[in-house]
This record gives sequence, structure tokens and C-alpha cells, in this order.
Amino acid sequence: YKQPAMRAEIEQIRGVETSSVLRTLLDQKLIRIVGRKDIPGRPILYGTSKTFLQKFGLRDLRDLPPLRDFAALGQGENPELFAEDVDGSQQAGAEPVVEEPARAYPEPVTT
Repeated sequence: YKQPAMRAEIEQIRGVETSSVLRTLLDQKLIRIVGRKDIPGRPILYGTSKTFLQKFGLRDLRDLPPLRDFAALGQGENPELFAEDVDGSQQAGAEPVVEEPARAYPEPVTT
């Protein structure tokens, strides 16, 4: 819903490091690199791909459910994720960022 997005923005929202998640999504062609932000370091900008739309049965981004539906389901725990789209509108040409659910990993065993 908020894109394009930099890795740092995604990490701030999720609260975890996302390099491996982004690599997996890129490998599966669910997201794509859409450019670089014109700030120091020129970080990569990510957006969803046509493959994302196809895999989720969407014709275009307007087929995504309105954000208010997520709030009604109690899914609005990260309001900053949707900060630029609270009224359900999209920026022209913008595509939503795909997020993978956070997973709990067991602590490594040391011997």
C-alpha cells in the first residue's frame, strides 16, 4: 500500500532485518527494484510486480482490499505502513509492498 519503499522503511515498520526476506521475494519475482531514492547512499526502492498481481488473482492494484477493512479485522497494528494511503487512494503508478509475516526462530544451540 505504501510504495515504492526502501529496505530501511520496511525494517522500521517490521522491526526486524529484512535482507533475506527481500531477496526471497525478489527471487520469486513478487517484488522488483523500481529505482533508487535520491538521497545519500541512493538506497534501492522496491515495489510489487506483475507476478505478485497474477499470483494473488488481482487485475491491478485497485483490486486490493481497502485499508479500512484491515483495521476492522484488527490488522492495523502498524499504522505507519499505511500512513500515505489512509483514505484508500493510491499514488499513480504506485504498487504495494509485499510483507512476509514475522516468524519466531529458535535460539541457536551451543555445545
